[in-house]
Amino acid sequence: MSTTGLTWFKSSYSGDSSGDCVEVATCPAATIHVRDSKDVLGPQLTLSPAAWGSFIRRVSGPRSTA
Repeated sequence: MSTTGLTWFKSSYSGDSSGDCVEVATCPAATIHVRDSKDVLGPQLTLSPAAWGSFIRRVSGPRSTA
């Protein structure tokens, strides 16, 4: 699948101060694409909406202090 026509945006879950961010694009074929904004030609993840939802719940949940 070609991802050249996707519109990428900075994820609201990315931090503001460090410059490190994740970019996300959605596709009409019901997939979510994720990439590192510093390496836009590098590897990308392609996730189903269910997998993306699970990922977001996991990373935005309570943080361990261990």
